Amino acid sequence: MSNVSAVRPTHKMHVTATDPLYASGPLVADRVGPSFDDRPYERFSVAPMTPTIGAEVDGIRLGGDLDEETMAELRRALLEWKVLVFRDQDIERSAHRAFASKWGELEEHPFIKYGKYPGQTDADVVTLERDVSVAGIENNWHHDVSWSRAPSFGAVLRAVEVPAVGGDTLFADTCAAYDLLPDAIKERIDSLVAEHDWVPNFGKSMTPDVIAALRPDYPAAQHPVVRVIPETGRRTLFVNTNFTQRILGVSEAESNELLTLLYRHVQRAEFQVRLRWRKDTVAFWDNRTCQHYAASDYYPQRRIMDRLSIVGDVPVGIAGSPVAQEA
Repeated sequence: MSNVSAVRPTHKMHVTATDPLYASGPLVADRVGPSFDDRPYERFSVAPMTPTIGAEVDGIRLGGDLDEETMAELRRALLEWKVLVFRDQDIERSAHRAFASKWGELEEHPFIKYGKYPGQTDADVVTLERDVSVAGIENNWHHDVSWSRAPSFGAVLRAVEVPAVGGDTLFADTCAAYDLLPDAIKERIDSLVAEHDWVPNFGKSMTPDVIAALRPDYPAAQHPVVRVIPETGRRTLFVNTNFTQRILGVSEAESNELLTLLYRHVQRAEFQVRLRWRKDTVAFWDNRTCQHYAASDYYPQRRIMDRLSIVGDVPVGIAGSPVAQEA
């Protein structure tokens, strides 16, 4: 969930078509790592939306009655495609909740009650309601709650009402983005750690007293810039414009330079998939391996989405252990 970008680097990076990182030409990434179990799926069909990220899954109805063999294939599909899209899922919230619960404990977002999302009533269910008086505010690239010690594993978003045109969600493959970085950039960032914080973003809708009261329970978090996915060993970039504040252990100028470079790189079209919603579409994404961006181009039409997030684990870097957090 997001509002405005928390990071606006003061360092301006001049980019030209001759810059090796931004030059035109093929940007062809591997979809999976070399050890991935690449067997065909037997319980459902998978239609790729791009070469590396996003696939439409057909042949199953979401809910809590999916058998373990189907769930095992869905876990493998999520690791492979990062974003799974299920069309024509005319299901109730109870089935939505039952499906999300099969992936782990549901996450309670601590800041919803402070006025960012009108219409919210359930603490653990984020319903994003947009009427003629409210415009969409999630139009920045981000990983969800990266300011947490254990950011979300993923989220299941169900389209309740969508505009006739507009309101798409874009996802960026941060595994492919890492893989296609020049070796010289990888050498610079592989061991680095970044600080993530919620205050410059969610704090904008809170009074100083509320921020002070929340701060002891929700301190800034430190995560590896390059995260390793435990199931696959895949390396993925884990910095984002909404919540990453700075890279630690380098100068402010170098931190701004590297973050600007990485943000621009992740946002290249070759790493993206764009989902056009229809009513009863459900999207499930791996928050560890992709960022997302909700296009806010539909106002004053309505966009009503029902969302459940799943508790994640503490990010691990290339060194193989979580980052030690400051007291």
